[in-house]
Amino acid sequence: MAYVDGFVVAVPKQNIEAYRKLATLAGEVWKEHGALKYVECVADDVPYGELTSFPRAVQAKEDEIVVFSWITYESREKRDAINAKVMADPRLKDGMANAPFDAKRMIYGGFSTLLEM
Repeated sequence: MAYVDGFVVAVPKQNIEAYRKLATLAGEVWKEHGALKYVECVADDVPYGELTSFPRAVQAKEDEIVVFSWITYESREKRDAINAKVMADPRLKDGMANAPFDAKRMIYGGFSTLLEM
């Protein structure tokens, strides 16, 4: 079954187009290096929860919107090899150096598929 990297970030609303531009480039790079799928989603129905929530997890401020993203790979081994190539790809270095969001508040991780229907 597929392996998935998931990400949640808070993006200032005024930077969403800059984020889209960076995400488009990132998606092209990941796919070029072998990722199966690259998806970026903007929050539409994610209230700030009392104890837990997507906005709370990334400490989203009033002027920020939550973005939930994932990348799928054939396996963990393929993901590790693809990510090594992506991290060495010079096309992303400038974009990430000037990221249109606070990368310190990004939540990310790799997940093995439990069920896929």
